[in-house]
Amino acid sequence: MQNTRGKTLKAGDLAVVVGAGRSGKAASALLLRKGVRVRLLEKNPKALSEPEQKVFRENGGELVLGEHHKEHFAGASAIVPSPGVPRASLLPYLDETKLASGAVEIIAEMELAFRYLDDEPILAVTGTSGKTTTVSVAAAMLKAQGLSVFLGGNIGTPLSEYVLDSRKADVLVLEISSFQLQCCQTFAPRVAVLLNLSPNHLDYHKDMQEYSDAKFRIFRWQDENDLAVLGHGLEDAAKAYGLRARKIFVEASQRFPHMQLLGEHNRFNCEAAYQACRFFGVTESRAAEAVADFRPLPNRLERVREHKGVLYINDSKATTVSALEVAIRAIDRPLRLLCGGKFKGGDLAGLIPLVQEKVREVALFGAAREEFEGAWKGIVPLSWHPVLKDAVQCLAEHAQAGDAVLLAPATASFDLYTSYAERGRDFREIVEHLA
Repeated sequence: MQNTRGKTLKAGDLAVVVGAGRSGKAASALLLRKGVRVRLLEKNPKALSEPEQKVFRENGGELVLGEHHKEHFAGASAIVPSPGVPRASLLPYLDETKLASGAVEIIAEMELAFRYLDDEPILAVTGTSGKTTTVSVAAAMLKAQGLSVFLGGNIGTPLSEYVLDSRKADVLVLEISSFQLQCCQTFAPRVAVLLNLSPNHLDYHKDMQEYSDAKFRIFRWQDENDLAVLGHGLEDAAKAYGLRARKIFVEASQRFPHMQLLGEHNRFNCEAAYQACRFFGVTESRAAEAVADFRPLPNRLERVREHKGVLYINDSKATTVSALEVAIRAIDRPLRLLCGGKFKGGDLAGLIPLVQEKVREVALFGAAREEFEGAWKGIVPLSWHPVLKDAVQCLAEHAQAGDAVLLAPATASFDLYTSYAERGRDFREIVEHLA
């Protein structure tokens, strides 16, 4: 590697951790283990239970609940924001001179944990869509080859939890988001994968350029001994960003004919996973075994139930217009489509030819009614319902044997739900109770 890992905090230094979600708790636990003073800031006073607050304080942590103020950040050597906290939102609380000089750093939990690793090699995956499936398939391929694997990062288990664990893995497989990458200074995977790049999270990033810059940070500290795996179509971008690692550009293939995953995009995800895993000695036959055994993940083109000849499919994770397009193309039945939620932007009108070709009916639910009706009214039969249950019931009444009812909202869930996973659980429960 060409980079030197960033400094680790010394005993007695102060770190301010912003957000008491799982990554914030893990970062705090790691820092306290290292003797670092920790001030944990959390706006939601109910985010931590009374017993959790008591244990945190007994372990030496300082907990500040409620709105943030400049004095809460005073004296800190490092700020560790939760992934959902934009870096820009922290700048008003910090001294610009200290930031510029490096006296204080804003670092992601992933970057913090990376600095405390030994020499475990990392396979890291980012992209607008397909990250979770790709890291999960890659982990399965590595295990099929007999390697021990830690699977974590943005997929659920923070890297700090791995550092705190005494058990070590042969390969660390990490999903990493643009939010995390934006606050990574020295993070250096041996294999870095960028699956795709399309407009997303523009309610978080100021523009597409900032989003792209964040994604390409995954390659920043790789050198010629490392591997960069990119989706076909990113050749010019890779050249513009000056990647130093050996590059492989992949597209969907027929390499793994026996797969339970739906859609051409999952053929691409499996090919990307295989090309990444070859670096660690995974053979094609072992990779094929892993793909054949791999079942679709919840909320990702998940087959829920076939009822009266109608297949119900849960793709609640389709939170963007590009993910909706992928989902529609993946299904080879006439579609009845469920969309709606907090719209994050995208070109719905650009999907009109595909909608006309494959979709018989659309039932909207929750927010973003105006965006969908503005793009598709008169193109396809449309109805709107305040909640998902009513929308599902409408399509169930109209669907014919051989159809598929697809939940692919093309939106965030935060109008009616706390997460896409909760939205998916509600859909599964509604479908299971259809009369």
